[in-house]
Amino acid sequence: MSRFEQRRSRLRRLVKKAGCDSMLVTDFVNVSYLTGFTGDDSYLLLTANDAIVLSDSRYDVQLKEECPEIDVVTRTSSVPMMQALARTARRCKTQNMAFEADTVSVALHGRLADALPKVKLSATEGWILRLREIKDADEVKEIRGSIRLAEKAFAVIRAQMRGSQTEREIAANLEQTIRQLGGKGCSFAPIVAVGPRAALPHANPTERRVEESDFVLIDWGATRGQYLSDLTRILATGRISPKLERIYGVVLQAQERAIAAIRPGAVMSAVDAAARKTIAKAGHAKHFGHGLGHGFGLEIHEQPRLSPNDDRPLQVGMVVTVEPGIYLPGWGGVRIEDDVLVTRTGCEVLTSAPKQMADCIVS
Repeated sequence: MSRFEQRRSRLRRLVKKAGCDSMLVTDFVNVSYLTGFTGDDSYLLLTANDAIVLSDSRYDVQLKEECPEIDVVTRTSSVPMMQALARTARRCKTQNMAFEADTVSVALHGRLADALPKVKLSATEGWILRLREIKDADEVKEIRGSIRLAEKAFAVIRAQMRGSQTEREIAANLEQTIRQLGGKGCSFAPIVAVGPRAALPHANPTERRVEESDFVLIDWGATRGQYLSDLTRILATGRISPKLERIYGVVLQAQERAIAAIRPGAVMSAVDAAARKTIAKAGHAKHFGHGLGHGFGLEIHEQPRLSPNDDRPLQVGMVVTVEPGIYLPGWGGVRIEDDVLVTRTGCEVLTSAPKQMADCIVS
């Protein structure tokens, strides 16, 4: 049984438990997760015995190559998706169809209701997202590869860094380098923030130059295959001020304590608290406003969430970022981010880019 069939089997159990006879998957990322198909504009209709991708003729060859075990209903431009779905649902004798309330818009729900007047549409929330929380061995391997690629690109950018470079130049160079090294590109628009602009957790790169401050924050990741990575490092580009050294030390200690708390069964909010208490003790509680971390994989923000509001336990196979930060308007910010796998005995830090203050100095 392929890993995709295993995933569909787990979803089928949820569908059956809810009293439904089928599920319509409309989110393209979830279709990919359940089938291996990397195209878009396609749905998956999952029944007790069948898995049927509804797509169009552009993807005929791709579907055969990527998921040959899946039944496919292809349509031409003259056949609307709702018409193809209605025909397939009748053929499968569907009566109670689950759908993804997380991603189905009101407009799409209306079109589904019109196309399937005799079918009960049952809203579901988070089913596939929860399945995606637990990465299998193949996914972990892919994530490791995307991390290694991101780190290689970062090493190149760091070696080439010059004071005259702008934030935009560095961001563009990261994208280009990742592609040159064999990746699809960055897993999100890189954050490159010099000095005071690092106080913006999601700063957009500007024309500010590296030489305008003594440090720069870089938050980046790489896409390799279908899987992503997410890292953040501070690079000291000038004399390390006592304030930078102090703030950096607090953030690093907070991150290390949070990582030490990660293990199967650990409550997510408690892991967040391990970092948050450290930062609060240093007098910076109000300067750390976001959650400690998040899951990632096929998308850069997935479940689970390491935050004060999530009291679920961590499970083996979850992969999360751990990214505490301190942000001081007018001065700048420090965030250190690593990718961490929950293992049977605790956790494994998948990232290896140096992060001690002494290692962050750009000569």
